[in-house]
Amino acid sequence: MSSDSQCGNLDNPDTLTGLRVASVFIILLCGTSGALFPVLAKKSSWLHVPKMVFEFAKYFGSGVIIATAFIHLLSPGLDELSSVCLSPAWQEYPYALALCLLSIMSIFILELVAFRWGTARLQRLNMTHDPHGHHVGSHAAHGPESTPEVPSTKFADKESQSIHEPDDVDDAAAAAQIIGVAILEFGVLLHSVLIGLTLAVDEAFKVLFVVIIFHQTFEGLGLGSRLAFIKLPPRYNYVPIAAAFIYGISTPIGIAVGLGIRSTYNPGSTTASIVSGVLDSLSAGILIYTGLVELLAHEFLFNKETINSSNGKLAYALGTMLFGCGIMALLGKWA
Repeated sequence: MSSDSQCGNLDNPDTLTGLRVASVFIILLCGTSGALFPVLAKKSSWLHVPKMVFEFAKYFGSGVIIATAFIHLLSPGLDELSSVCLSPAWQEYPYALALCLLSIMSIFILELVAFRWGTARLQRLNMTHDPHGHHVGSHAAHGPESTPEVPSTKFADKESQSIHEPDDVDDAAAAAQIIGVAILEFGVLLHSVLIGLTLAVDEAFKVLFVVIIFHQTFEGLGLGSRLAFIKLPPRYNYVPIAAAFIYGISTPIGIAVGLGIRSTYNPGSTTASIVSGVLDSLSAGILIYTGLVELLAHEFLFNKETINSSNGKLAYALGTMLFGCGIMALLGKWA
């Protein structure tokens, strides 16, 4: 049977129903644990997780996010928007790449606007910013850094002699970081829901199930390691935890929806190919920009601690990042 004749057909297997239902809870546990562990470990005073573990998770996670963008999002987007089930007009232009480019430019413009707004706000408060983007106005996922210049703009604690910034600066920083989390998580969530839908109806369920367990755990670790290092006022401490839980339930929701509509949902149909292709391509752009600019550039090129570190420490960071990237790229062979 040709590929064209498959486009309108619905042939979702009605097998392994019990295991498919169990996969909702198994992947919920794995994905949530991967995303939540770095966040809770960072906040906890009794776990005493070594700094090296956090550094491993951070660099490993950066590699995972970049590989996810290219292998698990952009590549499927190209396949879906060039499907033979679509009209010939879809074959005349690389729409997946154009949508990815649109996404990258949109995030860049958003970052630029946030940079200008944040810089102006800091100047009004007599504070400086790092020209590489480490400032309160940035929505960088790794967290803002600000440098006080004028003591009169701070409130000193007489007992501890510690310096605290005004509430409005904290609010600006919190808003900037929450935007950063939302952008990073949005790209990951769309992909997670779509692979949940696919898992619910895929004929090769067993292989895909095992791969997605590792996929969601590693991706959760990558996201969680970024969430763990953002700096928010105490009243916003729930944000990283909530973001980790939202990630954890995304794929199970996709699986549950897929199981519910498996009698009518055709992942190879024209509509499904267009929707999946568009979402995958846009998500790829988000993660490409976030991974290359906010993670790699800020962690390696513009991070003074990394630049001034020993060759061994730098090699460890690069090796860990490449290891995460390689493992996630390898998983793309099956999912």
